[in-house]
Amino acid sequence: PARGLLERLNNNEVVIGDGGFVFALEKRGYVQAGPWTPEACVEYPSAVKELHTEFARAGADVMQCFTFYASDDKLKNRGLKVNTTSTEINKAACDLAHSVADEYDCLIAGGVSQTPNYLSKAGEAAVKEIFRVQFEVFKKEKADFLVIEYFEHVEEAVWAVEEAKKTGLPIMATMCINKESDLHGVPTGECAVRLVKAGADVVGVNCHFDPFQTVDAVKVMIEAVQKAHLKAHFATQPLGYITTDATKQGFIDLPEFPFGLEPRTCTRAEMAKYARLAYDAGIRYIGGCCGFEPYHTRALAEELEKEKGKLPKASEKHMPWGESLKMHTKPFVRARCGREYWDNLKPASGRPRCPAFSHADEWGVTQGHDLLKQHESETTEEELSQVKQEQKLRTH
Repeated sequence: PARGLLERLNNNEVVIGDGGFVFALEKRGYVQAGPWTPEACVEYPSAVKELHTEFARAGADVMQCFTFYASDDKLKNRGLKVNTTSTEINKAACDLAHSVADEYDCLIAGGVSQTPNYLSKAGEAAVKEIFRVQFEVFKKEKADFLVIEYFEHVEEAVWAVEEAKKTGLPIMATMCINKESDLHGVPTGECAVRLVKAGADVVGVNCHFDPFQTVDAVKVMIEAVQKAHLKAHFATQPLGYITTDATKQGFIDLPEFPFGLEPRTCTRAEMAKYARLAYDAGIRYIGGCCGFEPYHTRALAEELEKEKGKLPKASEKHMPWGESLKMHTKPFVRARCGREYWDNLKPASGRPRCPAFSHADEWGVTQGHDLLKQHESETTEEELSQVKQEQKLRTH
C-alpha cells in the first residue's frame, strides 16, 4: 500500500483490523484446540488464504499474518509434535497474507504473543530471543508493521516491544487484560504508559473480553497516556463473544471455554454499537480477535461507512440492518427490516434451563506459579489428576 499504518492513524483515519483466525480455523478443522498453534499455514495454506480473503472482502484494512503462538517454545510445549519450525510457519504466514493483501490493498502485520518461556520464568534474555527469531522473519518478509498481542503481563510485553524496536517497523502492542490491571496487578493505565515509553506506537487491548469491556479498558489507557503527556494511537481487538460475567482472566475462566461459547456470540447490531463506541472514544484501530468472524468485520465497516468513505466488497450481498428482508416472502419477516428492530432485539438462546451468567473459574494462577510451569514432555496423568482435583475443590 502507498500509505502505512502510522500515516493513516496520524491522519485520524479508521483502520479496521481482521478477526480471529485461531477459533475460526479450529471450527473448520485446521487448528488444534489446546495448543492453538498455526502450523495450518504450512499444512493447509488454502484454508488460511481463504479466511484472509473473507476478512479482506468484509472490509479489513490489515491482513495479520496467522502467527499466533508461532514460537519455537510453544511448538514443542506439553507433548505437541509439529513437523515444522517457527521460522517456516512465520514465513509461510507472511506469504499467505501478502497473496491476499496485494489484491485488496491491505497492510501486512506480523505478530507475536506471550511465551511458555516467560510463564516458566526462563528470564528476559531467553524470552527476547524467542521474539527476535520471529521479528527477523517479519522484517525480511516485508511486513508493514508488527503486532505484539495477547500478553497478560506488561513486563513480557515491554520486552517484546524493546526487541521489536530493533526492526525499525511501527509497533502495535495490545494486552489481554480488563480495565483493572494485568495479572501481576499492574494497573491497566500504567501498562499502557510502560508500553508507550518502551516504544509502542499503538497500544490497546485484544482478546479475553467482549467488545464493550475492551473499549472500557482502552479508555483507561487513553486517560493514563494523556495524563503522562505521551502520544500514542489506540486499538481494540476484542472477542466476538459477550463476557459480562468474566473475571480477571476473561473468557478462559468461563466454564464454556472453549467448546460451549456459541450462545455468547455477538450479533451484528452489537458489533455496530462496538464500532461506534470505539470510534467515539478516540480509538482508530478497530478490529477483532477470537470468535470474530468476517460478517462481524463487515458490521464494523458498514457502521463506519461515513468515516471510511466506502463500503466493503462483501456488502454487495448485504444490505445493512436487514433492508433486503423487504424482499422476503413472509410478511412477518419483512416487518423485521430496519435498524430499530435489530438495535432493540434481545436475542434468546432457546435453552430454558440455561442461566444468563456462568460462574467463572477464578484460580488466580499466573506467571511463576507451579501449575503454570511448562515443559516439552506430555502432560502426565499425575499432573492431570492434580488439576482435576483442584477443579473439584474450587467448584465445591
